[in-house]
Amino acid sequence: MAETMKAVIKPAAGRGALVAEMPIPKITSHQVLVKVRASSICGTDIHIYNWDEWSQNRIKPPMIFGHEFSGEVVEVGDQVDHIAVGDHVSAETHIPCGGCFQCRTGKMHICRDLEILGVDRDGCFAEYIAVPEICCIKNDKSLPWNVASVQEPFGNAMYCVSESAVAGKSVAIFGDGPTGIFATGIARVFGATKLITCGMQKFRLGLLEGFSPDTIVDVTACDAADAILDATKGEGVDVVIEMSGSEKAMHDGFKVVKKGGVFTAFGIPAKRVTIDLAEEIIFKGIKINGINGRKMFDTWFEVANILNSGRIDITPVLTHEFPLEKFDDAMALLNAKEVVAGKIVLKEPLKS
Repeated sequence: MAETMKAVIKPAAGRGALVAEMPIPKITSHQVLVKVRASSICGTDIHIYNWDEWSQNRIKPPMIFGHEFSGEVVEVGDQVDHIAVGDHVSAETHIPCGGCFQCRTGKMHICRDLEILGVDRDGCFAEYIAVPEICCIKNDKSLPWNVASVQEPFGNAMYCVSESAVAGKSVAIFGDGPTGIFATGIARVFGATKLITCGMQKFRLGLLEGFSPDTIVDVTACDAADAILDATKGEGVDVVIEMSGSEKAMHDGFKVVKKGGVFTAFGIPAKRVTIDLAEEIIFKGIKINGINGRKMFDTWFEVANILNSGRIDITPVLTHEFPLEKFDDAMALLNAKEVVAGKIVLKEPLKS
């Protein structure tokens, strides 16, 4: 095996990224080395690339970023028991300490000393990645690399919908990114009886049609809150799932959720958001769910079950593939004023 690999790095503070030669990671006794076959670009990666306020306060360059991937195990540490060379894997990107209160009480995904791949330590936009065995998820070898690489964000959507208890409820989902689109499909399968999805990118609103929401709201053409209230005859909805990180969407969500309803927050805002605690939450008597990652490992088994059931086909959302070296081209698509892409998957580097 060579000693270096191609990787996408954040070399220093500031906008952009660089494809560079980096050392192949050395694994510890409880880690595995994975040859990355596919990785996918997440909203978090866009934050890091654009170097917004959140990234400036969290990311410490230089580092390899990216956290959604699938690949093949090529080396295992001497204390690894359940993963073998040749296994196809993805990974839970939240790396727990294993010893804190949260970890010992079934909440590893929000570990007190949590580290996240591609955020707090080197990630997967590379030819190889070192991953703790505890975070490895074995994939069926029949699962295509591109689909396997997006189980992590699909799991975000699954966790959001599961925690929102949507069966028999009216639901509004804010956000037409891939995770919002996934959440729309899952909410329909889970029994939402009135399903409204809001977005602003015409291409992605077109993708949403394949997941059968009752109403699609183009927020560039109307006020989202007014449209939702019109669609529900002024009643509002039982459940709001906020996937966009937009401050306007958050306030619209608080406006349309019924008194006593549920507001599930997942989208990360680019800067601090001001909320009227009394009027938007307390006096409405609503329940707030903050979603960080996926339940370890309940959500992963739910993801496998629903994908294997064939009840949701996510391949139409995987609209583009680029080799790793074309990362800037992929980001240009995602940063365009009019986005004409769903989920973008990065493939292995071109052969030299």
